[in-house]
Amino acid sequence: MRTITIVGAGQAGLQLGIGLLQQGYIVNLISNRTGEQIAAGRVLSSQSMYDMALGFERELGIALWDDVCPPTDGVHMRAGNHEGLLVDWRARMHAPGQSVDQRIKMPRWMDEFVRQGGNLIIEEADIESLERYAQSSDLVIVASGKGDIGKLFERDNERSVFDRPLRTISLTYVHDMLPRKDFSALNISINPGVGEYVNFPCITHTGPGDIINLECVPGGPMDRWEEVTTPAEHLELAVELIREFFPWEASRCENLRLTDDLGTLVGRLTPTVRKPIGVLPSGRTVLGMADALVLNDPVTGQGSNNASKCANVYMKCIVEQGVDGFDDAWKQATFERYWDYAQWVTKFTNTHLLPPPDSALRIFAACAANPAIAATVANAFDDPQSLNPWYYDLNEAERFINSFAMAKEA
Repeated sequence: MRTITIVGAGQAGLQLGIGLLQQGYIVNLISNRTGEQIAAGRVLSSQSMYDMALGFERELGIALWDDVCPPTDGVHMRAGNHEGLLVDWRARMHAPGQSVDQRIKMPRWMDEFVRQGGNLIIEEADIESLERYAQSSDLVIVASGKGDIGKLFERDNERSVFDRPLRTISLTYVHDMLPRKDFSALNISINPGVGEYVNFPCITHTGPGDIINLECVPGGPMDRWEEVTTPAEHLELAVELIREFFPWEASRCENLRLTDDLGTLVGRLTPTVRKPIGVLPSGRTVLGMADALVLNDPVTGQGSNNASKCANVYMKCIVEQGVDGFDDAWKQATFERYWDYAQWVTKFTNTHLLPPPDSALRIFAACAANPAIAATVANAFDDPQSLNPWYYDLNEAERFINSFAMAKEA
């Protein structure tokens, strides 16, 4: 029986840990907080998840909220400003997505990890503890990119496009948002040069609700979060910004109330890709995973999906390795297998942080005119690699659009 130690009890670490337990491995999972502390703390993320990633949870028997979490049935994308809408299209996805507050999900998964025989260790992992685990384990995987541990993984300058945050990110968990009249959706609104509004349903401690993610261009007219000192002020500013910059969404947001005083979050991150192998002072190495290596802005809602898909890839690679050692060549190859997918998520997300290319604008116009094209783009949130090459190249976009016309004629 081989021993795997995983540092970080989030979507990636817990999913991988439970999956490896089910494959007969001894698994140590290191968390800096207990489940009770996570449940009582501030919201951690927005965690909009789609069918492929949810399917990996279902395979492990840990998709525990299918019957209670309100579904996200489709995508509605709009772009405009005070003069009106320039882009407006919507489509259902082939299967619903969902968002489960990680303050509910992670504690429940921690209990499940222990129930299935995992060794849950509560400690603030540091370099010294990594040395200890690297000596006693067959493999150490780092699923947390914070502090000195995160610094083990060198920035990959060839794969990292940005060197600074492109958005100030504000999350607001709310009740009493007016329901949509057609179908529940991942609502994405773009005010060019100012920022984005992203909204979708969720389930949290206090029942079904909605998450609002306001993505603000730093230094722009939406970037006013330094004015906020209380939860009530946070909500007030969020509604004010929606009214001013996304007025077509304002009517749904007139009677909002916070789910709880810890249901808000503000911060910035620099989208970054890091090299997968961290070298400890002893010379032993550890393998990073998910957000510790591929950190994207949440504007396209891919973070938890990436984590789930990374956990699935890593679990398969570990099992396929059998009794052979986990050397650095294996570590690099394992990450590259994940990067084969994650590169398209990074490209998709980075594209939405910059002025949209002509190809994307052409696709958006076609979505408004052709429901089949709109459905294809909506389902790409489940699998962003499906957007290549037509989302990024104008000639390929025209070929893609014309293929639908030819199919209709046939």
